[in-house]
Amino acid sequence: MKKMTSAQVRQMFLDFFKSKGHAVEPSASLIPKDDPTLLWINSGVATLKKYFDGEIIPQNPRITSAQKSIRTNDIENVGKTARHQTFFEMLGNFSVGDYFKKEAIAYAWELLTSPEWFDFDPERLYMTVYPKDDAAYQNWLEVGVQPSHIFKVEDNFWDIGVGPSGPDSEIFYDRGQENNDVEENDPENYPGGENARYLEIWNIVFSQFNHLPDGRFVDQPHKNIDTGMGLERIVSVIQDAPTNFETDLFLPIIQATEKMSAHKQYATNPADDVAFKIIADHARAVAFAIGDGAIPSNEGRGYVLRRLIRRANLNGQRLGIQGAFLYKLVPVVGKIMQSYYPEVLAQQDFIQKVIRSEEQRFADTLEDGLDLLNTEIKAVKDSGSSVLSGEAAFKLFDTYGFPYELTVEYAQEEGLSVDQAGFDAAMEKQKERARQARGNEQSMASQDQLLMDIQTPSQFVGYTHLDVPKCRLENLIVQDQAVSSVTKGSAQLIFDQTPFYAEMGGQVADVGLIKDQQGDVVAQVEDVQHAPNGQNLHYVTVQKPLEKGATYELIVDANFRKKVRRNHTATHLLDQALRNVLGKHTQQAGSLVEPNYLRFDFTCLDKISAQQLAQIEQIVNEQIWQEIPVETIETDLESAKKMGAIALFDNKYGDQVRVVKISDFSMELCGGTHVKNTAEIGLFRIVSEASTGAGVRRITAVTSQEAFEYDQQQISYLQQVQQQVKAPQLQSVPAKVEQLNTELKTTQKQLQMFKNKLAQKTAQDLLNNVTPVGNFQVIQAIAPVTGMADLRQIADNWKNKNASDVLILGAKVQDKANLLVAVNQKAIDQGLQAGTIIKAIASEIGGGGGGRADLAQAGGKNPAGLQKALQKALTLINNWSAVK
Repeated sequence: MKKMTSAQVRQMFLDFFKSKGHAVEPSASLIPKDDPTLLWINSGVATLKKYFDGEIIPQNPRITSAQKSIRTNDIENVGKTARHQTFFEMLGNFSVGDYFKKEAIAYAWELLTSPEWFDFDPERLYMTVYPKDDAAYQNWLEVGVQPSHIFKVEDNFWDIGVGPSGPDSEIFYDRGQENNDVEENDPENYPGGENARYLEIWNIVFSQFNHLPDGRFVDQPHKNIDTGMGLERIVSVIQDAPTNFETDLFLPIIQATEKMSAHKQYATNPADDVAFKIIADHARAVAFAIGDGAIPSNEGRGYVLRRLIRRANLNGQRLGIQGAFLYKLVPVVGKIMQSYYPEVLAQQDFIQKVIRSEEQRFADTLEDGLDLLNTEIKAVKDSGSSVLSGEAAFKLFDTYGFPYELTVEYAQEEGLSVDQAGFDAAMEKQKERARQARGNEQSMASQDQLLMDIQTPSQFVGYTHLDVPKCRLENLIVQDQAVSSVTKGSAQLIFDQTPFYAEMGGQVADVGLIKDQQGDVVAQVEDVQHAPNGQNLHYVTVQKPLEKGATYELIVDANFRKKVRRNHTATHLLDQALRNVLGKHTQQAGSLVEPNYLRFDFTCLDKISAQQLAQIEQIVNEQIWQEIPVETIETDLESAKKMGAIALFDNKYGDQVRVVKISDFSMELCGGTHVKNTAEIGLFRIVSEASTGAGVRRITAVTSQEAFEYDQQQISYLQQVQQQVKAPQLQSVPAKVEQLNTELKTTQKQLQMFKNKLAQKTAQDLLNNVTPVGNFQVIQAIAPVTGMADLRQIADNWKNKNASDVLILGAKVQDKANLLVAVNQKAIDQGLQAGTIIKAIASEIGGGGGGRADLAQAGGKNPAGLQKALQKALTLINNWSAVK
């Protein structure tokens, strides 16, 4: 076996399959594009669905890749086992309707055992196959595997429920009996069993069936190969590491963490080792996820990211690391991965900023979480129980990022246990909510055999022509059937050439007309999409008979196209203007180019100020007014990158690309349609700017006529304001509004003075009404005030006057209720605390609350329960006195 670094292993895998005619697919973003079934890209095949389900026919049916992936379904096992990771790389080779079992097995055996490649000892390799898959069994024998090294296992069948499925074959490496954790005669002591001796290193899926919704399995028209080899796992074998964490993918991160810890060393204490491993794993995951545009938040992938950062931070505290530290590991991760993923170091500053900000936010949240935990522990003890509820443990986990194990440790220190069944039930409910949020979309669609089989070439000529007089109708499809003619209704058409642009890259498809050679309109083009083999597929409403083989005139709606061109070029100007104003780390996160407006999504942590928006708008308009020619250059991908053209991270490009260049201001890879000169855009106006999710913001804008109409509308609004404030001229409106604001503030101050005087009078009246309750003097009332601030003011007056032992106040504010409880030192000395009372009565107003021993408050949505809450408090105080 050759000794190699992780970078060498990755490159050798890709080089091997490249030598076998495979195209190397670049690693895609961790954030899925147009796939609601996935939160993260979690495998190599996840980025190739469009090929496997036949939506697109790849230029080369043989593909190989090293795909970064994230899986968080087993996050609790990370650090505790040898192989679990949240972030990992999946090496894979794929065949889309090309080679099948025989070649896939031969390739795997050659890569693993050939002295030219990995050079594994064949005697250390074992295979499992599906019992009914005689072909795979025979293919392994043919490459030289001994029958004793092949096991038939019922579980060797890959099935996602509906869609592509088939048997698979797993390859195991024998790490030797000295690594085994089961007895020699244990039923699990075999390749594929639950043991530590035989390590799975590769899985080859033979995707030959389509699993139908009715449960039947039918042969797929095109049979596919999908394989997966975890880089971390194969490197652990090649580098003879006990676990994945002792490889060069993790050790530098662990060593950097050691230097920040309080004299803790890896591999000296099992508990500390878990913390080191969690930090190393999570550092990789968050660095790559943020680099691909994910931002910590309270939902979706942002929630996962926040959880990973907080989990790593807590484990840093276990190692004695104080304060934010995870962000310091980003350069270490970047250096390890730079040979294949240079983007981590390129975005280092931005990634560190996001992580550090989240760590600092967590420091504040953690203090609140500890307060809640201590409160819950005290409540359990006061109730005489010895079990902290699973719901409380889950709230700590879900809201404050407390790992379940940490809550258990804190509880055990106080002599309590935690209801794990309750915690698991709450966790399962959350997972079910997440599943429902993702909906019931199929993970992978079924192949459309009809469209996949259409090989007829079709040329797009719409960059230079909007009206093409003679286009031959090559394919005519009605209700998923190929037909020779159609007289009315809906149909799909493919021509030998077309000026109609197919929807792509955020730009909507062209619309227009189809005429026969006599000049009569025979169909209206409603939409255009790409067929699996790349042809432009026209979705039309037929008005007169159409015949396959006949020639027709195709006419694009020129005004529609003109408006779309303006808006598309404007998105390029906007993209660069955003980078100029907000920073180079800003990335496009999506766009929509319609004829009447454009929408542009981009990554940004902070809210954009009005001044920044004005600056962005000004920059775009300056480029328009300079009348800059817009050039399009056709070249190969590598030349385009050397030119400095910007490419979107989630787009796939062919060998030949189009570069859209606007002087030295903007240069991007783009297949869309554009104006010839920026002057054609006329005017650019930003209509709105808002957040669409964690770390992603959206600008909606208009150009040309729509921009002029938008300005006219704004002027109309301003004229209405002019009339209302009675300003003599438009330019006088700001001064008049400022004058009115000054007068309003003066009036509001006077009103507040009257309110304060009224509150003081109300407080005086309330504080004179003292009632003895048991051993205590109590003041209780529903106060006629406007909110919690007024209640606290009354409590301050009560404290200064020492008016009673206990103060219980309620207030109704619209459809909500507030409660406040305050007690003096005498009551506290006798064990009566404000927090205890507020917790007991808050449920009556449908809410919750807490606070200190001397002052506590609560809010709720049931004002009708205020009187009952006050009465319950009096009963509690009376009972307390009786006990004392």
